[in-house]
Amino acid sequence: MLKGIDHIVIVVPDLERAVRSYAALGFTVVLGGKHPIGTENALIGFSDGAYLELLVFLVPDSPHPWFAALASGGGLVDFCMQIDDLRSEMALFARAGVELAEPMRLTRERPDGYRLSWVLSFPPVDRSGALPFLISDETPREERVPREVAHPNGVTGIEALTVAVRDASELRKIYTRVCGNVARDLRRDDLAGAGFAVRFGPHGVELLSPASSTGPLADRLRARGPGPYAVRLRTRGGTPGPLDQARTLGVPLTLV
Repeated sequence: MLKGIDHIVIVVPDLERAVRSYAALGFTVVLGGKHPIGTENALIGFSDGAYLELLVFLVPDSPHPWFAALASGGGLVDFCMQIDDLRSEMALFARAGVELAEPMRLTRERPDGYRLSWVLSFPPVDRSGALPFLISDETPREERVPREVAHPNGVTGIEALTVAVRDASELRKIYTRVCGNVARDLRRDDLAGAGFAVRFGPHGVELLSPASSTGPLADRLRARGPGPYAVRLRTRGGTPGPLDQARTLGVPLTLV
């Protein structure tokens, strides 16, 4: 069962700057530690169990597909789902016509020396960004996810993730199959896009295609291809509205 969004990945060129900038927006940011693939992260955890990952590459060049986003300044690159059982979820995707990659193991050493480990399974390259990747923890999940989930700006969790895709209709059957509930039609005139929305536990995921050759979704697809475009965050007591993209480092974040 896909239980909800596990985390959303934001690639940044400078981690210290990103931590300061997001803290200035009222987020509690926790240093996450280093991965053996040459990356380091900081995390923004929410009370709904999801988190934002601010990820920096520590090497001048990397074959990792997320590294390419730095050429356009970084930003939203991918998203991951919480699951119950990895093999069962891989079989669910297979029945929906998508063969996920064989699980790969990854670790992270926290600043306090605790070593986390988990396995990941990614969608095919031609579906990357349009479909989530999956994670299964080997060490306890509560050790990987930030315990600090209170934020001065009142954010409590993710309301919805908007994903830019070239053809939302082509993905509708897959998402309906793997989420286990009905997709609803969605039109976003503010983004000049249309598609559908589904829910995974407490979180919404919107798949939108450009309605024309101009507009923010069309621009995103030309520049970076399919992938996460924007995030709406629930807030309790905070001020609703879009956050300053100069401080989010170009990421469209809106408090609702």
